[in-house]
Amino acid sequence: QVQLVESGGGLVQPGGSLRLSCKASGNILSNYTMGWYRQAPGKQRELVASIMTVHAESVQGRFTTSRDNDKMLYLHMSALKFEDTAIYYCKIEVEYGLGSTVTAWGQGTQVTVSS
Repeated sequence: QVQLVESGGGLVQPGGSLRLSCKASGNILSNYTMGWYRQAPGKQRELVASIMTVHAESVQGRFTTSRDNDKMLYLHMSALKFEDTAIYYCKIEVEYGLGSTVTAWGQGTQVTVSS
């Protein structure tokens, strides 16, 4: 069993900043990946960033990720824009060997950018 809990979302004005946190717990071995996704209303879920890599071109230069040894992943968001409004999800994939992989998602945290 692997669980994820996200926190840190909220309402922010354009140009503002937020930090999202994702705490992983459970049977997590050393071989795992974590990432942040987001889903805006009417759009498909997209990969925003994985550990130490920002994937979405729309947020490069504004979002960064960091982690600590306690299986915490952070998404640091700055210069937020209206189009960053979405539910942000944390995802983890844990490899247990012999092709066995467990994937878990967090419950999501709402980020709303509005004036």
